[in-house]
Amino acid sequence: MTSRRRFLSTLALSPLAVRGQEGPKFPPTRIITKGPGYHWFAYYDKLQFSPDNRFVLSHKVSFEHRSPTGDDVIEVGMVDIQDGDKWIPLGRSKAWCWQQGCMLQWIPGTGSKVIWNDREKDRFVSHILDVKTMEKQTLPFPVYALSPNGREGVSCDFARVADCRPGYGYAGIRDRFFDDMAPEGSGVTHVNLETGVEKLIVSHKTLAATGEVMENHPDSKHHAYHLLVGPDGKRFIMLHRWTQPKGGHLTRLITANMDGSDLRIVIPNGYASHFIWRDATHILSQAKGWLGNNDWGDFLFEDKDSGIVEEVGHGVLDKSGHLTYLRNNEWILNDTYPQGLRRIQTPHLYHIASRKRIDLGHFVQPPEYKGEWRVDCHPRSSRDERWVCVDAPDGANGRQLHLIDIQGLMG
Repeated sequence: MTSRRRFLSTLALSPLAVRGQEGPKFPPTRIITKGPGYHWFAYYDKLQFSPDNRFVLSHKVSFEHRSPTGDDVIEVGMVDIQDGDKWIPLGRSKAWCWQQGCMLQWIPGTGSKVIWNDREKDRFVSHILDVKTMEKQTLPFPVYALSPNGREGVSCDFARVADCRPGYGYAGIRDRFFDDMAPEGSGVTHVNLETGVEKLIVSHKTLAATGEVMENHPDSKHHAYHLLVGPDGKRFIMLHRWTQPKGGHLTRLITANMDGSDLRIVIPNGYASHFIWRDATHILSQAKGWLGNNDWGDFLFEDKDSGIVEEVGHGVLDKSGHLTYLRNNEWILNDTYPQGLRRIQTPHLYHIASRKRIDLGHFVQPPEYKGEWRVDCHPRSSRDERWVCVDAPDGANGRQLHLIDIQGLMG
């Protein structure tokens, strides 16, 4: 959320503090992409590493520091970290954004298939590619989040998201419901990768009429995105957001069955942000105004209306980063937004039982990386939890992939 991000970026690290923190011992890190071109993976909740942890997915683009247009094409590919970090091109996309790319990811349960979104004429689609055989299939819909079974998933209206939340939707197709504040014909869809069938399961109209929607004004535009299927494949999370007259938006975290039934408002107060499933019945999310903490924090919620809530890592685990559970849910991988005069981002590990934090590196984000085209670290773990990959600027080389060796850090 923009106002929150701007506030957090001003915190901490005076000039003396920055100098005092120079030269700490961080785990070994290497940059695995290089020019020409800029590389990044984008979001933190997608499978970036192949099942054998050898190939690392990435987007490649020829420019930075501006919004994409409908004519801008990116390359998708993968890095072979066992063969000199060789770049292997896989395809192209005209449906992408800076913060979440084109939803490039490995398909769960497959050994060699990846999927990403694209635009063909007046519709968004997705491509499935077997990187071993190079067989390619195109589906008549885009994807957002996949089920662990690799056969189904959920998606959103990317044109609507681009209208309501620049930086997260796709250019090139106008919002069909631009003048409709909560359209009945748009929302979250269920997608079947095997049959190629897409079905609307939760409309924006339904979301706007479900429960109490705080400060819902006549000109508040509703949209849903930030979707994530649970580890058992039965339910998914969505963020329901609606705009405010003076700018910004409010946000509820809502869950539903994969067919859109049994909607549960887990975070109802309008202040929800980054999240991750801990297990099939609990969600770790950044939220504000819980348990006497009027600020933002990391809270563990039951997947229920008015369920049990507990705060996690107060004062140690960063309250603005992008969260992933590791090592049987004993550790959390996280990062920070740029902090201090040098705009340092710090990916870190947090051990829940001991409240121990291990910083994995300092990545400076120059001031030209701002707003929609900023470079969040968005840390992603390899399947074997040996590596962490982050996106970060590399001086004049721009955004590139940085690979951190965390072997042994979690015991």
